[in-house]
Amino acid sequence: MADTPELLDLAGIGAGPFNLSIAALADDLPGLSTRFFDRQKRYVWHEGMMLPDTHLQTGFLKDLVTAINPTSRWSFLNYLVEHRRFYRFLNAELSTVSRAEFSDYLRWAAEGLDNVWLDHSVREVDHDGEHFQLRTDTRTFRARHLCLGSGKTPWLPAFAREHQSERCLHAESIAWHARDFTNQRVVIVGGGQSGADIFINALRGHWGPPKSLHWLSRRRNFQPLDETAFTNEYFTPGYTSQFARLEDDVRRREVNAQKYASDGITPAALAEIYQTLYHRFDVMNEPRWAHLLPHREAVDMTRVGNGFMLDARHGMTGVLERFDADVVIFATGFESSLPECMTPLMDRIQRNAYDEPSMGDHFMLDWQGSGDSRLYAVNAGRTRYGIAEPQLSLMAWRSAVILNHLSGEAHFDLEDDPGPVAWSPMGRESS
Repeated sequence: MADTPELLDLAGIGAGPFNLSIAALADDLPGLSTRFFDRQKRYVWHEGMMLPDTHLQTGFLKDLVTAINPTSRWSFLNYLVEHRRFYRFLNAELSTVSRAEFSDYLRWAAEGLDNVWLDHSVREVDHDGEHFQLRTDTRTFRARHLCLGSGKTPWLPAFAREHQSERCLHAESIAWHARDFTNQRVVIVGGGQSGADIFINALRGHWGPPKSLHWLSRRRNFQPLDETAFTNEYFTPGYTSQFARLEDDVRRREVNAQKYASDGITPAALAEIYQTLYHRFDVMNEPRWAHLLPHREAVDMTRVGNGFMLDARHGMTGVLERFDADVVIFATGFESSLPECMTPLMDRIQRNAYDEPSMGDHFMLDWQGSGDSRLYAVNAGRTRYGIAEPQLSLMAWRSAVILNHLSGEAHFDLEDDPGPVAWSPMGRESS
């Protein structure tokens, strides 16, 4: 008789930062059986975008656990202590953490947590009417509840997909291989932080000195990240909780209006770019081979010999401009998609009017399941929970919301004192 598969209270698909946060907080809940499966053998966070001198846009205290359980051994501060560099980190007076150091922090946690299983791909997930059934390459597991945290997939415009290659690529794979841009015509498409990081490294000659460098952005200018104090109130539990109660059309309107609170370029990066351009092309009188081109929307591309011709429409005049390129890099972001292993359950997951998986309270997807099985998802509810949802800022709080809900117990204190801003109507003031 075959052994009955192990039964878990919560199984996680993927162990990126968001599911890793749940795993870290669950480590202090011995009565809860959890396991998080990730296909990586050697844990690296966004390895393909690990460029020199790139930094997070959030502070180091917004780590896996600190906002909810600052005494957890899985905090970034404890990582520094265990690696014997606490004082040097303080003395460096870093305003932000490098992506390389934060990735190493995540690796340290993933390799240290018993409930994180690396090198374990989940091939298929189904439901038997009582529990989720997860099949890996070697074993089968049962789970009362499931949390999807496999991340988003790179988005390329349709016209670029047929040209995908080592010379036409998405930014997420730029650091996978050694590259040589020497004497190449390089075009970067996308005006966010990833585009800025690639432009800075190309400008420095990280891949060799290019013949020309053009950076195109659909945005009206190279817009800074708004990280002022009142804007950062968007990244608080209080704001997120009231945001989730709004009507859908209102939430979508607000998310669009708050774009540069989460999707701009750090002021430090913009200053470095401008100062470098000034020094090299104005002071040192280099021929101007680097160009910034805002308000251009890439609309088409064709192959010309071993290179490409990229068409872009000027936002103010409607004029079609053409750029010859040997290398085109699309820093065009990511899109939500359910992992392929969920195929057996796809038709049971409800979708909204925008064909997105419908998300309800407690970060649960709406699905037609049997029994009490709950399907949670992280980084999948930007229009339900606001611009903080895909960011690191509230991941510990969201993890605590999920763990409290699935366990039915208030293991973590989620209460927060009111901040200085009244987001909800206050009613009539008494005279």
